[in-house]
Amino acid sequence: MRSKLLLPLVAAIFSLFSNAANAQSYAITNARIVTVSGATIEKGTVVIRNGLIDAVGANVATPADAQVFDATGLTVYPGFIDALTNLGLTPTSAPVGGRGAGGPQTAAAPQTSNSNYPSGLRPEETADSDLKAGDAQFDANRNAGFTTVLTTGRSGIFNGQSAVIDLNGDSVSAMVIKSPFAQHISFTTLGGGSYPNSLLGTFAALRQMFYDAKRLQDIEKMYAASPKGMKRPDADKSLEALFPAITRQMPVVFNANNEREIIRAIDLIKEFNLNGIIAGGQEAWKVADRLKAQNVAVLLSLNFPKRTASASPEADPETLEILRFRAETPKGPAKLAAAGVKFAFQSSGTTNVADFFTNAGKAVENGLSKDAAIRAMTLASAELLGIDNRTGSIETGKIANLVVVKGDLFGKDKFVPHVFVDGKHFEQKEAPKTEGGRGTGGPLTAAVANVAGTYSITIDIPGQPLGATLNLTQQGAVLNGTMISQLGTTEIKDGKITADGFSFIASVQFGGATIDISAKGTVSGNQVSGTIDSPQGTVPFSGTRTP
Repeated sequence: MRSKLLLPLVAAIFSLFSNAANAQSYAITNARIVTVSGATIEKGTVVIRNGLIDAVGANVATPADAQVFDATGLTVYPGFIDALTNLGLTPTSAPVGGRGAGGPQTAAAPQTSNSNYPSGLRPEETADSDLKAGDAQFDANRNAGFTTVLTTGRSGIFNGQSAVIDLNGDSVSAMVIKSPFAQHISFTTLGGGSYPNSLLGTFAALRQMFYDAKRLQDIEKMYAASPKGMKRPDADKSLEALFPAITRQMPVVFNANNEREIIRAIDLIKEFNLNGIIAGGQEAWKVADRLKAQNVAVLLSLNFPKRTASASPEADPETLEILRFRAETPKGPAKLAAAGVKFAFQSSGTTNVADFFTNAGKAVENGLSKDAAIRAMTLASAELLGIDNRTGSIETGKIANLVVVKGDLFGKDKFVPHVFVDGKHFEQKEAPKTEGGRGTGGPLTAAVANVAGTYSITIDIPGQPLGATLNLTQQGAVLNGTMISQLGTTEIKDGKITADGFSFIASVQFGGATIDISAKGTVSGNQVSGTIDSPQGTVPFSGTRTP
């Protein structure tokens, strides 16, 4: 009896603490505030309460119950939005088909389906069905300032209906802002002997499916209006998934980078009167007039081309076409802006989260205004994703997705000490500055190695070597990044940089179980070597940093 009486009391106490946690308020004071939607406030305050922006302005009073962050010398931006990723998706097995033109190609786990179409040609499949909860997986991206992303990741011609998620949440429902957002298509083939196995076949299959969807929709409407004397139409979940696309209720995103692919996508958009968007778009500037005329926006990749082979007397000279492509791509954003084409920045295809800001800076150096660059990763993204009434700018009543930045946003020495996602606070501690000699009155600080970059490594598992890619970013002595292998993408945690290398811990999925590992590496020039410890033992690894 006593335990039954205690239950309501325990529930009441739990509810009290839960409500108190949700009602936590913060005040960021003395900050330069880039609202994006309005004028920049050179010195002001942003108040956060209940996960929303409660107040913003130059003369906003600090609430008595708020936790205060003095942001003197710092700048507050709306949380950065990455307009195309595969973040948050469950690590899966190898892709079924070939690689597409510009979108993420993480394959989905095999699933049973009653579709009339093979895997890769199923527009009904959705990204949110593959999402996994937990905010630790987003550490590297969130620490860089990202609060929101568009994610999708199936391989094949139809890459799944994407979802807009916040990089926070103990449950999938808490992460999802909008799902589905769009239907995603890549100009690829299915391979393995399945049709279509040529690009010509891919275009034929796409056109036929859109025509079949239109016909099925007309038949279903007629049957619903007067079913007597009419054969019941067969249900087709794949074609029915295209109904919102052919009625322009759902955007269709075509992954296309080169001019020819983009023209083919624009032609399909016009033929079927789709609400079309180009993703990738490295050569979109070449057809800016058509994009503007058809009101086709671009989710513009910041995966700018760079030389991958080391320059040497023995290396083959690069063609004029490749040199021109590498030189012209950073100029593309400014040309799209000048033509009035709507665009947002996305990172799909990049291997290092720092490249997003580095290459956005290159776009600024090549003619894009700094304001336009910031807008392309905040409010312009939110507008294209249809969430600008909720996020993308610093306005009262919007979701408290905010980033506090020290230094130049596009500079090498920028640091993000605070990020707020749905009002939840994440903090990074800045590592002490390294010095070559004694400072002015302060103690010497230990030098740390330069380990940032992308490494191709081999993990020497006896009898079964495993290839992997390490994507490492560093801020002082703090290491972030990912390790990618056939086991999936693993976020690095508790990363530290030493005088000659690094260490980190991570969790990998193997055989349906989660295995904790710890890694230590030594970097010498572009060579890396070290060991990985797991409950199964210790194995060495070695590899090379990509120039």
